[in-house]
Amino acid sequence: MPHSYGYRARTRHLFARKFRQHGPTHLSDYLTVYKVGDIVDVHANASIHRGMPHRFYHGRTGIVYNVTPHAVGVIVNKTVGNRVIPKRINVRIEHVSKSTCREDFLKRMRENEAKKREAKAKGERLPASALKRQPPQPREAHIVRTKTNKPVTVAPVPYELLV
Repeated sequence: MPHSYGYRARTRHLFARKFRQHGPTHLSDYLTVYKVGDIVDVHANASIHRGMPHRFYHGRTGIVYNVTPHAVGVIVNKTVGNRVIPKRINVRIEHVSKSTCREDFLKRMRENEAKKREAKAKGERLPASALKRQPPQPREAHIVRTKTNKPVTVAPVPYELLV
């Protein structure tokens, strides 16, 4: 078998639409407003061939640096050897979507600001550790009492032949 090094080589499953995601592009993809500085995810839509990014950039996140009527310019970091090169790619809007990577950060910042305001109103000083992210902690220790909560023995239901 000949081996291909074409622009879309080895993208049979990469660019394939997901299960139940086939069909025409949604109108909301075209009506989304992109501004310079927005963080976007690059996801190639295989049903639209024009303005499709190279397969390397599929699934990458970048920052919009240019907006045109049908496309956006995105700066995406590419690791080459031991250095990171910011690459500028022009991609049609069917192949990009707004990223949600900053939502958790912004939510945490709003909560921290509210905590600071409450502490200031009480006249307390909030330690820095109270504002940092905490991993999910184990559940608190507790005692399970069986006085009112009788244990239940679980056993398989016997097989019955229904004819």
